[in-house]
Amino acid sequence: MAEELNPELLEEAEPDLLTLEDEDGKECTFEVIDVTEVGGTRYMAVVPYQKGADSLQADPDLILMRIGTDEDGEYMDIVDDDEELLRIGKVFEERLKAMFDIDDSELEI
Repeated sequence: MAEELNPELLEEAEPDLLTLEDEDGKECTFEVIDVTEVGGTRYMAVVPYQKGADSLQADPDLILMRIGTDEDGEYMDIVDDDEELLRIGKVFEERLKAMFDIDDSELEI
């Protein structure tokens, strides 16, 4: 029988980490929050990885990335088109509200 997820199990779970290299060759590590497909394109929501309780930010920046493929394989680009960012941001907002059981009244505007 599979174990049900509970807060204790979630605290013990290892984060899904992704290390990418930027244009300058600097490695950056992100925690993958969610991945979904919208209109035939895959997208990923990540936050900068923060190791240890001392370095945790209260509200880390959520970064939306588009996942594509080319002749060299899979690649990721930060979504920077305003229209696409709003459209995909709304999809992830709804998914994350459901995933983490967030009530709209709890959100800061």
